[in-house]
Amino acid sequence: MMTNSDKRADIIQAALELIADRGFHGAPMSAIADKAHVAAGTIYRYFENKDVLINELFLELENNVIGVLLHDYPSGKPVHDQFFHVFGELCRYLISHPLHFRYMEQYFNSPYGISKRRDKLVGKKIDPDGHDTLIGIFQEGISQQILKDLPLIVLSSLAIGPMLYLIRDHTLGFVALDDSLILQITEACWDGIRSSANI
Repeated sequence: MMTNSDKRADIIQAALELIADRGFHGAPMSAIADKAHVAAGTIYRYFENKDVLINELFLELENNVIGVLLHDYPSGKPVHDQFFHVFGELCRYLISHPLHFRYMEQYFNSPYGISKRRDKLVGKKIDPDGHDTLIGIFQEGISQQILKDLPLIVLSSLAIGPMLYLIRDHTLGFVALDDSLILQITEACWDGIRSSANI
């Protein structure tokens, strides 16, 4: 017999697969219910509406990513080491979870994610534990004059934009990102944001 937690997990997984494949508009609640093998009304016992489901799914994925990034995080080490840890772990996670990557990419380029990203960049704490590792690294790097003194959104685009583009190419089969290439890409992105005073 399926438990409530199993049903919720099945709904979350169905939403992830459908939205990653079809986008938000192409995944109505009825289709998510069908894919999860639950009655159409059952889905609303767990999620008040589609917006709630979309945001809760994102929060689950975000928590997964935070857990990966914080595992063996080099606290107290130089900004360089922290950046290389976060960049490498994030890249490996997104490569090994292509559905998560596709969902999160859609989320951040939708009205849902745009407001969340803006809130983070202006300093509002979305995560109650205050986790936002890259922004913290950028702020520390600027304060130590290790990184270019640019707006955080610009540093983020320079550092992470190329990685996301390459992960997209990896999922399409245009490039194979292995550990050696990930390290070289990390070095290139680090060079792009490093202050000229530290070259």
